[in-house]
Amino acid sequence: MDRRTFIGAIGGSLVAVPPLANAQQPAKLPRLGVLLYNPVQSEPIGPLLEDLQRLGYVDGKTIAIEYRSADGKPDRLPGLAAELVRLRPDVIFAFGDDVAPIAQSTTATIPIVAWVSNDPVQSRLVSSVGRPGANITGVTLVYDDLAGKTLDLLKEAVPRITRVSVLWNPDHADPEYRETQRAANALGVRLQSLEVRRASDFEGAFKRALDERSEALIVVSSRLMSLQRQRIAEFAARNRIVLVGGWGAWTKDGALLTYGPNTVDTMRRAAVYLDRILKGAKPADLPMERPTRFELTVNTKAAKALGLAIPQSLLLRADEVIQ
Repeated sequence: MDRRTFIGAIGGSLVAVPPLANAQQPAKLPRLGVLLYNPVQSEPIGPLLEDLQRLGYVDGKTIAIEYRSADGKPDRLPGLAAELVRLRPDVIFAFGDDVAPIAQSTTATIPIVAWVSNDPVQSRLVSSVGRPGANITGVTLVYDDLAGKTLDLLKEAVPRITRVSVLWNPDHADPEYRETQRAANALGVRLQSLEVRRASDFEGAFKRALDERSEALIVVSSRLMSLQRQRIAEFAARNRIVLVGGWGAWTKDGALLTYGPNTVDTMRRAAVYLDRILKGAKPADLPMERPTRFELTVNTKAAKALGLAIPQSLLLRADEVIQ
């Protein structure tokens, strides 16, 4: 082979073989969009991120996570949801029943995993829990069969109580007030409904509770109640009203007891849903998950402040006792 033929053969080889740099380009990372009501550091999504990492999703290495937070300003959520959709993530995680519908209204194609505390069917987020039927699925904290259990536990803790107020947001679709009313009829308790839809409604609700001489206040958990938790706790303590909460940190703010789903467990379950969708599952085929673990927390410090003696039988059943 002469010199010209040799160079021509090399040139042909160079054309035929793809550049090495192109062959070594890293694969595109899957992208997760996270839509939040509050700043990232104040939302309880730590268990979700921990379980994603356990499943092999490390931000910046095996997945790209894009956060958008409304910083407590709900009017910002539609614009932030639109920003995430324009990034074309593989899946969106929407935290909260006030956030998930906005994500859903922004895209009908990108899969969404929602973590909600309301009834997703009653709120029309999904067509059914068993078959969501669209691009959204996830975890709900609603537990119909146990919604009235909180009043049972309150009566067990303080048998003398006969007048109870329930502080709830009718815009938060769940069965708790209805089921609490049913339990009250069976227990012979006079129940007062205190409906609040915004922060300005609380003072009027508190006044009605005092006018009714309520002995206890059951709070049906929602975003609104969480944002006003300190205010509610201070009202109950100031007026020596027994405070009872659902999921959340109510006992740490002075509630006598709480009974509700384990929110850490449910957040971890949301990570499993994200993993399954990233591996190809369709949201429409993944039933929304209801909680399976419920926790009773009793605050004996609050009981002493109110001059109450909690029955030993209840303390022995508690998952946590705050002293």
